[in-house]
Amino acid sequence: QVQLVESGGGLVQAGGSLRLSCAASGSFFSISVVSWYRQAPGKQREWVALIVGGGTTNYADSVKGRFTISRDNAKNTVFLQMNSLKPEDTAVYYCKVAPSYWGQGTQVTVSS
Repeated sequence: QVQLVESGGGLVQAGGSLRLSCAASGSFFSISVVSWYRQAPGKQREWVALIVGGGTTNYADSVKGRFTISRDNAKNTVFLQMNSLKPEDTAVYYCKVAPSYWGQGTQVTVSS
């Protein structure tokens, strides 16, 4: 059983930054693939970024160059550093640990 707790969301002006955290329980976390997803009101949940156990990362085109995913395996935590935020980044952000463990989400609101 894996439990995930996201934090770090909030309200920020366009151009600002936020850092989201996803803290996980579970001894296998260090080798797990961890992803961030987001869901805006009225839209489907979309994938944002992922990081594998060895540290390789991948990003959706919409956030590439602005968001950075990283992990601290000693703390069982994955981070999503979000810079140059845009109003269209407004969504509830979720972390997911493979195969299908989800957190409760954290709200990010970017004002114009």
